[in-house]
Amino acid sequence: METADFLQTLDREGRLLAAAAERAGTEAKVPSCPQWQVRDLLRHTGAVHEWATGYAAEGHTAHRPIGDGPDLDGDELVAWYRDSHHRLVDALAAAPPDLECWTFHPAPNPSPLHFWTRRQAHETTVHRHDAESARGGTPSPVGTDLAVDGIDELLRGFHARKRSRVRSEAPRVLRVRAVGADDGADAVWTVRLSDGPPVTMCDASGEAAAELAGPADQLYLALWNRVPVPSVTGDASLATLWRETSGI
Repeated sequence: METADFLQTLDREGRLLAAAAERAGTEAKVPSCPQWQVRDLLRHTGAVHEWATGYAAEGHTAHRPIGDGPDLDGDELVAWYRDSHHRLVDALAAAPPDLECWTFHPAPNPSPLHFWTRRQAHETTVHRHDAESARGGTPSPVGTDLAVDGIDELLRGFHARKRSRVRSEAPRVLRVRAVGADDGADAVWTVRLSDGPPVTMCDASGEAAAELAGPADQLYLALWNRVPVPSVTGDASLATLWRETSGI
């Protein structure tokens, strides 16, 4: 996916998130994140948007801490979230293609601008699902291309970092398979687990102790621990390991 595609996704998903939060009410529980109410979801996501806006608009070249959301609630909090989302979209749209700033994934990206637009598109998509789970009804679908990209970002980005807790005392191999991607072929990753950070390759090489599989949109949400994994074959303890240790 291109940077422009991610920007369009970010714009759409943030609008959907705000609409769902407004309808649910800020006191509503978030079933996909049981420790949260909608007010916590809005404060967190809006604060992350403001953090990312700083890199896009000001080109910070070192890590800066994420701030806290405001002491607002109800309609005022929803309005603040809408504003933080709007300012992020505008900052990314206005940023130069050769933007230089800090990023945090080891996986290669075409540019920092692409990195932040992609990261915020996925951040917002997952939390839009959270807001819609609080609202009730059928959540909006996640496009297959976006879901496949998001699985790749999670496996080869977040969990390639030293801070990943997905570890195994004995070396194990986990396969992840998104069934029926847009081109008709499965998207497959091989995740090699050890006592260090997981190492993920975009292939189906070697035997795996377990496979997590399903349609890309459901697998994407499952790997972010929002819904159950559609299909687990082989050693189910690796699915449990993922669920218990993969939280970001």
